[in-house]
Amino acid sequence: MRLLKAIRINQFGTSENLLVEQTEIQGPAENEVLINLYAAGVNPSDVYTSTGTYAIKPELPYTPGLDGAGIVEEVGKQVTNVKVGDRVFIASLPNGQATGTIAEKIVCESRFVHPIPEHISFEEGAALGIPALTAYRAVVGRANVQAGQTVFIHGASGAVGLQAVQIAKALGAKVIGTASRESGKQLVKEAGADIVLDHITEQTIDAVLEQTNGKGPNVIIEFLANENLQTDLQMIAKQGVIVIVGNRGEININPRLMMQKECDVRGMVLFNVTAEEHQQLIQEVAKLLEKQQLKPVVGYSYPLEEASIAFDAVINGEHNGKVVVRTQ
Repeated sequence: MRLLKAIRINQFGTSENLLVEQTEIQGPAENEVLINLYAAGVNPSDVYTSTGTYAIKPELPYTPGLDGAGIVEEVGKQVTNVKVGDRVFIASLPNGQATGTIAEKIVCESRFVHPIPEHISFEEGAALGIPALTAYRAVVGRANVQAGQTVFIHGASGAVGLQAVQIAKALGAKVIGTASRESGKQLVKEAGADIVLDHITEQTIDAVLEQTNGKGPNVIIEFLANENLQTDLQMIAKQGVIVIVGNRGEININPRLMMQKECDVRGMVLFNVTAEEHQQLIQEVAKLLEKQQLKPVVGYSYPLEEASIAFDAVINGEHNGKVVVRTQ
């Protein structure tokens, strides 16, 4: 048994239920890895899960967190993909065997672990996981972005959006990104977007059409479909693809636009991937890291004792980029 400090949730509810407690974990099984964690990522799904109202409902008490980064401390007998001393990032799944990343240590299946290059910090490594895999699956798996296409990322200043910008640029696409704050626009520009605009409304669609010779973007990655989907349908190019990554409610749309454009609207939830697809996503993200075509943006980091503040910051959209918790 190893003693450690971790965030524990003993009852579902608000962020006030996130408590720093002394807990213990067992050593790794044959296919598992023990990692000394330095940072953990906080995702919207982590916050929703902590309320007890999300589709994922872990058994109480539990330590939240699916993403993190640190150094391998011990490996099981069957583990071959990493070794003791490796700098690694963790990209786990809700149904996998893992003790939670918002803690000083974690034991998890080796399939969730991959080395990170020296030029990626632990905080940046903790900003991979769900954001990087989501961005890659949206841009490549669902939208099948090709070189020369125009990709419009509606809400590009978040953790997933910034990585989607970088991935689309790595594929040779022209990228138009939007953000609401000047600080967010600057991050989108630094991520490689060719053009950065305010969020598009029906009144400002012409701003996008002007950048696409009146045709509209070939691909739209959408992070707030309940506000933007009707607008997206108005500006998407013929035979274009809209991938919905985020949504917080209902919206009325005119399906005739889909008929006229012959466009596709595709939903996406990372947790639908199979174990094999998850492995492939991790490997593809790792390749982009090695080529220095992908570098996560950390918006703000909080100490372990302020994990509850980090959860509130994520759900309130207080920071551009990724929110992480320092676990050491």
